[in-house]
Amino acid sequence: MIAKIQKTKNFVCETPQETFDLGERLGESLRGGEIVLLNGGLGAGKTLLTKGILYALDYDVAEVTSPSFSLVNLYRTDKFDVYHIDFWRLDDIEDVAGAVGLGEILEDETAVVIAEWSERLKETTFSNKIIRVSIAGDGDEPRRIMVNGRVS
Repeated sequence: MIAKIQKTKNFVCETPQETFDLGERLGESLRGGEIVLLNGGLGAGKTLLTKGILYALDYDVAEVTSPSFSLVNLYRTDKFDVYHIDFWRLDDIEDVAGAVGLGEILEDETAVVIAEWSERLKETTFSNKIIRVSIAGDGDEPRRIMVNGRVS
């Protein structure tokens, strides 16, 4: 079992299921209004972790897909809306914010935003509670995951 996430915590996930389970723990701690910034290479498990988060919110994980081409997927859960954003195909910060309607999304202070490839946001600041998740590894090897941000 994975321990409750504290301020900064490092995890080693030996299997994809452990990555999913870590996402589930993270999802159980969300109250609404958080921004989860995901960083990691192709195949690192960003979408798998997101599926775990949505599973914890009683959402059908078969419906959770990478928004690489749609840029934003909206999942309406019983608790709050979850915006799943992928910045991989966007290079310029102005393109990033405008292409996904980031300003409008962030106006919903009760929604949770999960952003893949969040390093594309560069030095963007947010007024919401930020949870940073960095994933190293690609599933063929253990994933090393660092979670930074207080999660109640």
